This record gives sequence, C-alpha cells and structure tokens, in this order.
Amino acid sequence: MIRPIDILSKAASAREALVKDRRHLHANPELSFHEVETAKYIAGRLREMGIPFQENVGGYGIVAHVGNDGGKLVALRGDMDALPITEENEIDYASKNQGVMHACGHDVHTTCLLGAAEILKSMEADLNGKVRLLFQPAEERLPGGASLMIADGALKNPNVELIFGQHVFPDMEVGQVGFRQGMYMASADEIYITVKGKGGHAALPHTCIDPVLVTAQLLTALQQMVSRRAQPDMPTVLSFGKVIANGATNVIPDKVMIEGTMRTLNEDWRQKLHGLITELVHGLCKSMGAEVDLEIRKGYPCLVNDPDLTAWSKQKAIDLLGEENVHDLPLRMTAEDFAYFAQEVPACFYRLGTSNTAKKIGAPLHTSRFNIDEDALEIGASLMATLAAKALEEY
Repeated sequence: MIRPIDILSKAASAREALVKDRRHLHANPELSFHEVETAKYIAGRLREMGIPFQENVGGYGIVAHVGNDGGKLVALRGDMDALPITEENEIDYASKNQGVMHACGHDVHTTCLLGAAEILKSMEADLNGKVRLLFQPAEERLPGGASLMIADGALKNPNVELIFGQHVFPDMEVGQVGFRQGMYMASADEIYITVKGKGGHAALPHTCIDPVLVTAQLLTALQQMVSRRAQPDMPTVLSFGKVIANGATNVIPDKVMIEGTMRTLNEDWRQKLHGLITELVHGLCKSMGAEVDLEIRKGYPCLVNDPDLTAWSKQKAIDLLGEENVHDLPLRMTAEDFAYFAQEVPACFYRLGTSNTAKKIGAPLHTSRFNIDEDALEIGASLMATLAAKALEEY
C-alpha cells in the first residue's frame, strides 16, 4: 500500500528538480498552438525518467504512461500554454519571450505533472494499474486543446476510467487546496457583432444611420435581457470588452464592431440564450435602420465534477495535507477546457493554493504580476501522485 507520507517525502526530495522545471518553463512561455519548445522540454524530461510517451497528440500534446497492465487506467492532466501578456515581475526567471507570459500558472501545472510522473515512476512496481499523463496544449484558445486531444484518442485504447486536473489559485494561501462537487465552472462562448450603418459628418446626423447609437442601444438592451430573462438563481454573465468605432469627433463611422463573452452554468439555458441574443440583435438593429452581422462562437462547456469522485478526492487530500488545509470552493464564472474531459469520464478538477501574503505573492491570474510561492510545487505534485495512486488502489 502506498502511504501519503512516502509521497510527501519523495516530493520533498524532488524539490530542486521541480523548481528548475518550473523556472525553465516560466522563462520560456509559448502561446496556444505554438508550444513547440515546451513539448520538446517535456519529452526530454520524460526520457530522463524512462517514461514512454507519444508526441503530437491534439497538436503539441504529449501522452505518457506510468504503471502496470492489468488494473485500472486513470489520467492526470496538465496544460502547458501561456498568455499574450508582458511580464512585469522582477525575477531571474521572468519571461524571455516578449509579450508572452505564464500568467495563468500553466508552467506550474506542467511542472506538477512532471513531478507526479517522477514520484509515480519511483513506486511503479507498487502501482495497481496504470496512470496516463496528459500534457495538454492550447487551453487558452478555442477550440481548446482538450477537445483536440480527445479527438486524437487521448482517452481511448484502452479507455481512461477517471481523470484528475488541478489549477493554481492565488485566492488561497500556499499549503491549501480546494474542491467542489458537481457544477463548478461556467460555459464560455464568444460573441462578435458588427453593426453596419451609414457614416457621414457628425454635424449632419439626419443624413446618417449612426451605428454608434445603435450599438449603445444594443449593449443596454442585451444587459437588460440577461437581468430580466435569466432566472435569479441561474448565474449568467454577458460582458463586452471590445468596442471599435473608428470615427472621430466630427465623423460618424460606417460600422461599429463589438466583441464579448457569454457565460452560464446550465447547458439548456445556454442554448436558449443563444437564440434570445440572435433575436434581439437582429430585431433591434433592423428597427433602427441598421444591418448587422452576428457570430456566436460556441466555446467550452460547463465544468461538472463527478460528485462521488470529488468527495473521495477531498478525503485523500485531507489524509495528505490535514483537514485544516482542505476547503470547499464556490462556483466560478471562469471557464476551463478540462470540461471536455469531464464530459467523457468521471472527473475531479480542484484548486492549488499558490499565494503567500507574508512574501507579498498573490497577484491575480491573467495579470502581468502573477507569480507563486514555489512551495506549492511539492504540494501539487504530491496531491496529483496521491490521487492517481490511491485511485488505482481503492476507487
């Protein structure tokens, strides 16, 4: 039987390698669908460990295996792409790639998965089955690397029976982790609207069809629709973060382009809302004399954690880290393409605390100052290895 204390000990022994891996990955970030050097680095580390793997799965994804035939097959997933953000941290391992940064912690996820791989490899003879390691590209951009890896058979031949994933969480102090059973994260769709009017001199609005005014009415109407049509107990977000008119103080433009996101926690309501948005956009623009192009790009689905697997995983985390360090999480309106894996097999997606108030480490995700307390690397690697090994033993 594999004991949590043995896993913690092995993670502590691997700390130097964990920090080295994380700092290398952090200093050399690559955007979604461009993870060439990241994949090469992962492949090299797996070779050093003597772990067999397959490359170019769903893009630059890598699928590796540790363990023995004849038992269960469980999976661990770590994503590896970065964001188009210029890093402002003053650290030795800051991003070397201008305008690209690991501001969402995927360098941590990849490092923890490599660490879990090393731990599991060291106790391979005692594993009651096999662990599939999924190093996933392109989490940050549609259609999402998870869907592409699934399409390439990453969960098949033989079939994965359950899967775990973790994500850094700067809202939580290092040493702590969090879980939520059932519905956890929102769906995410992208909305692109071009309102076409008739431009002209701003002093002669009667000769124009002002797309700026139409867009202003449209944005207000869309927000009112969400507040009036969504059930009060159904979380729904409709936000537009990009508006381009390209007129001037005395010029009414011919068109206005807006881009936004739509998120909710119910797939049926999600589909209904697509129809309501389409009806409102076309109807309002027509009523004001404008034409419109509307595109709703369907993104990641809602992320639903398997209730039984998540309750079991929370208890394993308590066994490893102590009850005082394991917490229940609230719903989140952010999205994750791990949701695609959760649609295929029972899944548990949990959070890894990375902040340290005393060290002033705790900037939010997707910001230029995001960083972690590297003590989180041992905890993340330990918990991933524990969940995989104990699931093979007893789940």
